[in-house]
Amino acid sequence: MNYSPSAPPSDSEAVPFDAHGIGPIPAESRDSTPSEQFWIWFGANLAPVNWVLGALGIVLGLSLVETILVVAIGNLFGCALFGLFNVIGHRTAVNQMVLGRAAFGRRGSVVPGLIQGLLTMGWVGVNTWVVLDLALGVLAELGIEGGTVLKYVVAAIIMLTQLGLALYGFYAIRTFEKYTVPATAVVMVIMTVVALSQVSIDWTTGQATTTTDKVTAITQLVTAIGVGWGISWIPYSADYSRFVRKGATDRSVFWAAAAGMYVPTVWLAVLGACLASAGNGGDPAELVIATFGVLAIPVLLLIMHGPVATNILNLYSCSLAALSVGVRAARWKVTLVAGAVASAVLVVFVSADSFAQAFDHWMLSILVWISPWAAVVVVDFVVIRRGRLDVADLYRDGADSPYGSVSKAGMVSLALGIFAGWAWQYGMVPVMQGPLARLMNATDMSWLSGGLVAGGLYLVLARRAVASETLGIVEAAR
Repeated sequence: MNYSPSAPPSDSEAVPFDAHGIGPIPAESRDSTPSEQFWIWFGANLAPVNWVLGALGIVLGLSLVETILVVAIGNLFGCALFGLFNVIGHRTAVNQMVLGRAAFGRRGSVVPGLIQGLLTMGWVGVNTWVVLDLALGVLAELGIEGGTVLKYVVAAIIMLTQLGLALYGFYAIRTFEKYTVPATAVVMVIMTVVALSQVSIDWTTGQATTTTDKVTAITQLVTAIGVGWGISWIPYSADYSRFVRKGATDRSVFWAAAAGMYVPTVWLAVLGACLASAGNGGDPAELVIATFGVLAIPVLLLIMHGPVATNILNLYSCSLAALSVGVRAARWKVTLVAGAVASAVLVVFVSADSFAQAFDHWMLSILVWISPWAAVVVVDFVVIRRGRLDVADLYRDGADSPYGSVSKAGMVSLALGIFAGWAWQYGMVPVMQGPLARLMNATDMSWLSGGLVAGGLYLVLARRAVASETLGIVEAAR
């Protein structure tokens, strides 16, 4: 094995430094509660970026009622899947990318690990852009305009804040969320009431008037923010639930994670859809300034909390993904490098002309790999292994591990699942618009096609592999 369990946090430390890497979290270090997990995911999704989720439905031509139904119903499924993966992390005390070794093999799991590491750095850039745009908009209301210099000063302050928390690790993250999210939620309730009282909501008007156009809009919205939102967080799940105390029940872990994801996502999506239906557009800064005006000033720091809370998870999980693929360095050092790369990514996203379109493109793109990957992992754990894993074997070298170096069943299923997802994906650029999507009036069900193909194929191939292995053992015993 190539991991060494780290020492438990000292009781004398109010917020201990997280010295853990990717090894299983020792029982004495697992002191988080389901309620703390709830606040982690609630805080990560209580962000202005989520307003765009609802606004996107209006942009696609759906009415406000249709948008709300798609977001509310779709997230029931997506958040339930997310809750299931949190339970797996709690049972094993292992981070998500290492858990994937059971399905893909020791070396095979490097592929999803690399993808996860790169995308998390990209998300830091996206989410920081949201905060930066919002901050500059409010400062402009105050008459403070510094051009490019001010933009980079604000960006530096935001990046340093989130990087500092991520460097310190899980215990700082859970403490930050635990004590700041409830206050932020109260402010958000006040802002919601104020927003809804100042706009004229149009519940039924939508630009997609034909059945065909509505179906297209619904499928794109379901993929991007209905089912897709919860699925997009699955690669992060076990990174945090592995710290939950052993005595917590599976049910409590599931509901804490699922509810922590569902409530703020649907809440802010509904708010964004209401504002967009009143003609306020899909850009976060425009939504804030047009609706709240000067009222946005005293709540600016609290509203910035959401994207910062999201980015500390991105940076922390990025470091775990890097360690999982074989990077040999202290977690905090990897986090520091990830922060530097994410800062460079930020520059790219600042130049985006339409935030709503850039966000939609990004979200649809990552679902192409996440849905097939998640399907393979959940089929492997729930069906093939019936919820039982030998954790120690996850850390053995490929030649010594029963999971092998590269699982052909896992990798083939993942590859064909990604292809199936791409075939029914209608992205924002031609290369991301698959043949099925083009043939079926720009519909997008990439999460479903990718997941079904990958999960179904893996079920067949993995069972066949188990049957062949069993037959070989029987013959050898004769």
